[in-house]
Amino acid sequence: MADLPEKRAAFMDWYLAVVEAANLTDKRYPVKGMNVWTPYGFQARRRLDELMIREIEATGSTPVEFPTLIPETEFQKEAEHIKGFSAEVYWVTKGGSSALDIPLVLRPTSETAMYPIFAIWIRSHKDLPLNVYQIVNTFRYETKTTRPFLRVREIHFFEEHTCQATEDLATQRVRSNLAAFAQMAQALCLPYMAVRRPDWDKFAGAYYSIALDIPVGEARTLQIGSIHHYRENFSRPYEIRYEAPDGSQSYVHQTTFGLSERLIGAVVAVHGDGKGAAFPTSIAPYEVVIVPIPGRSPTTDTVGLANEAARRLRAHGRRVHVDTSDERPGAKYYRWELAGVPLRIELGARELEHKEASCTDRRGTKGSFPLDRLEEEVDRRLAQYDSAIYDAARAQFRSAFALARTLRELAGSVHVRVIAWCGSEACGHAVEEAIDGSLLGTPEGELPLDLPKLEKCLACDAREGLRWALAGRSL
Repeated sequence: MADLPEKRAAFMDWYLAVVEAANLTDKRYPVKGMNVWTPYGFQARRRLDELMIREIEATGSTPVEFPTLIPETEFQKEAEHIKGFSAEVYWVTKGGSSALDIPLVLRPTSETAMYPIFAIWIRSHKDLPLNVYQIVNTFRYETKTTRPFLRVREIHFFEEHTCQATEDLATQRVRSNLAAFAQMAQALCLPYMAVRRPDWDKFAGAYYSIALDIPVGEARTLQIGSIHHYRENFSRPYEIRYEAPDGSQSYVHQTTFGLSERLIGAVVAVHGDGKGAAFPTSIAPYEVVIVPIPGRSPTTDTVGLANEAARRLRAHGRRVHVDTSDERPGAKYYRWELAGVPLRIELGARELEHKEASCTDRRGTKGSFPLDRLEEEVDRRLAQYDSAIYDAARAQFRSAFALARTLRELAGSVHVRVIAWCGSEACGHAVEEAIDGSLLGTPEGELPLDLPKLEKCLACDAREGLRWALAGRSL
């Protein structure tokens, strides 16, 4: 394979080359934007699903699965939601050779599929809260350039939908989702920013939307998830009501939490380098690859030694692959570095003689250890590797932000800009025009840089209602 493009100078070219070279997906399927999950990429996706399920179920959410097809009659009940998705939906209008009485929508997201059933499930305050999630495929007619994991037409999608008795309880659920995602992001070694989108850029039908953003490339951000508070905006058209203990009827307050395969793209984008992908151990298809190096003597059974080491590590709960292919050792090392395997163990005649293993992690840190300490040493080195890639990602994250004090400073920026904003839509649009991108919104947590005291709006010089905001260009 040819050398990879330089990541910083040509980010998207680099990203596409890494995804293809690491064999994470195959984009040659004859429907654009609907890609094939290869065995290696599928294993990463499975680990990601397991991570999301573990963290969301720890908050009390339970799994469901709703149908893919949504009747037009239900889809039309929430007019603002329809408007938001009208340019992206796929329609099914025939069954066999017969026209359908009611056209069907191929699920772009599941509000309009779930909520008619929620109205049946919820009758009393005893039925609340309802916290359910599903992991399904959604379909959106993406009109922009499609890119594996980042912008596709068939999306592997996690979505939680909840119904709460009051607005305050729904707000608490939003906070619970933010805490659950913090755990997921830590496992993925991904620094991120939770950002409340401005009203003109919130999810269709939402009261407010919080996006989970990471900086990638120069002055660009990637939204890797979202959390929405709906108030009663969906429960009213879908008649999702409950009876309180005093006999009164109230509409529920709803929230959603959405993540997708973009998280795999984010892992590649953040941790990858000039050698290829780099997976954190949490979702690595293989945490360890063992390469037996043939000896000159027929009695040097390095393959047997490798298989025994793999057996021990698998019994210890590790995902291990033994590479017995015909390639030369150097070619194997190159290939597994490209695929992003966290730890490589080499076993040759010297290791067999001294009863030890040589190892190299994905960052290039080399070492050796006695084979009778195999499990303990692998645990220790994988923990060190995760810590190292997290530290590197945090340093990269901090360097991606810079303060801008004037509209002129936004033009041609190579950073995500932190700005003082008065909150007005007019000033927000002035910022977007100046940066040729988006006013991303206001951060929910601390910003990753030291800031002066808020004094005046960057766009209009107003000194009231000020807050810090982020501006950049979406990937």
